[in-house]
Amino acid sequence: MFLEDVKVIENIQIADNYYLMRVEGTKIPQHSKPGQFFMLQCKDNSKVLRRPISLHNVDGNILEFYYEALGKGTKEFTRLSIGETINIQGPLGNGYDTDLKGKNIVVIGGGMGMAPIKYLIKDLKDNNDITFIGGGRNAGAVKIIEKFDFKNIQLKVATDDGSVGIKGNTVDILKKILKDENKNIDIIYTCGPHPMMEAVAKVAQENNIRCQISLEERMACGIKACVGCSILTKKGMKKVCYDGPVFESTDIVDVDVVDPNGGCK
Repeated sequence: MFLEDVKVIENIQIADNYYLMRVEGTKIPQHSKPGQFFMLQCKDNSKVLRRPISLHNVDGNILEFYYEALGKGTKEFTRLSIGETINIQGPLGNGYDTDLKGKNIVVIGGGMGMAPIKYLIKDLKDNNDITFIGGGRNAGAVKIIEKFDFKNIQLKVATDDGSVGIKGNTVDILKKILKDENKNIDIIYTCGPHPMMEAVAKVAQENNIRCQISLEERMACGIKACVGCSILTKKGMKKVCYDGPVFESTDIVDVDVVDPNGGCK
């Protein structure tokens, strides 16, 4: 884990409240892996706590962060200009297990869950067959995937309003792949809204497919010093910042207790 002042080299609005920031680091990039996150420091001293932001991509000594400006801290990030510096802490968390070769892989990202997906696909695509399913509320929510490299990747997109891709959701597409393509999927990676990941995990478990999910929780410290992001898993209490944010879906979701209305108890 490093603390470093990095230089902003790009900070652009992608759509609505979605932004992409690229920073230039020194020691950090080569120690980062897909699924990890960083704590970004605000310059306004009234905002004491850093903001956890997923690592979107690594390109040489460049780190990319895809973030949504919702609160005062992330809105401050949108005002950072090229050449300014920001202090970042990381990489933090465990990241996805990407030590795989020759596997059939499905990657599913929903909305802001697209944040760790670009780097994940980049890390996996040279050695595996990948289908990426992206989804969101509307065209703005999936616009970031225009910046992904989909060479040799099968791309499927769904939006709630049908403005891009099919009108539906990512789970519909996953079920259709399993039903119509008779594809032997080795592993599913997913990140997005909790209900989406619960549904994906349920489909995975019903079809005996390994599934890794990346959870998002409110974090104060990001380094397991507090209990702000503790969750109850089938293996006891875990801290999302330290034990995750990536978990095996079987540690989180139990299909035996999924209620008939679609939610997980």
